[in-house]
Amino acid sequence: MQDESALARVMAIVKDLRARCDWDRVQTRETLRPYLVEEALELDQALGRGDPAVVREEVGDLLLHLAWQLELASELGEFTPDDVAGDVERKMRRRHPHLFDLGPREAWEVVKRKERTGGVLDGLPPALPPLLMAYRLQERAASVGFDWPDVAGPLEKVREETGEVEGAMRTGESDAVIDELGDLLFAVVNVARKAGVEPRSALERANEKFRLRFAAVEATAAERGLDLAAMSLDALDRLWDEAKSR
Repeated sequence: MQDESALARVMAIVKDLRARCDWDRVQTRETLRPYLVEEALELDQALGRGDPAVVREEVGDLLLHLAWQLELASELGEFTPDDVAGDVERKMRRRHPHLFDLGPREAWEVVKRKERTGGVLDGLPPALPPLLMAYRLQERAASVGFDWPDVAGPLEKVREETGEVEGAMRTGESDAVIDELGDLLFAVVNVARKAGVEPRSALERANEKFRLRFAAVEATAAERGLDLAAMSLDALDRLWDEAKSR
């Protein structure tokens, strides 16, 4: 690693703080884990917002945590930044054989499957959010041909699962309702995947749309001196339609 690289500069700051700051000196991998997760989520949120200034700030915070992990590993004599860089270089060459004269081009999931030692669905982090887990499970299964040829199949599956949810709700069995709702959500994720849409992004957009429209409903009600909690559903629907028309 070059001495003047961005990562090296941040690592130098970490090393200096470890030597001179009481708080930094006692940090370990375990004490830093919660902050790392938080920073990764904040960067994810910034990427969704698309504000370059915020993305820059959050990338910096995440870079700091990567520097911390590299510094701790170096102190423990486990591995160096150059070791990690070498691992990344070899992995990227292996996953892009056609670019490095190592073989023909292969699908991304096919290449990754060769690297795994377990089954097709093994190795996914258990802590993945359920929506993302469903998407990745379906991607993994599709990599071995277990997939619909187009979006028509998943759409039909959604209709089938909707009927099963209705049937479960008629029986009133809570476990059956939970199971069938889970199947319906899983099928909807499959529709998104086959349509080339990342489901979390689609849901984020829907959440934001709902938030803005409901805020407009609240604002309109306040302007007219109306109490939302005291209004009928029909009256609320009329305010909602006004918000949509705007």
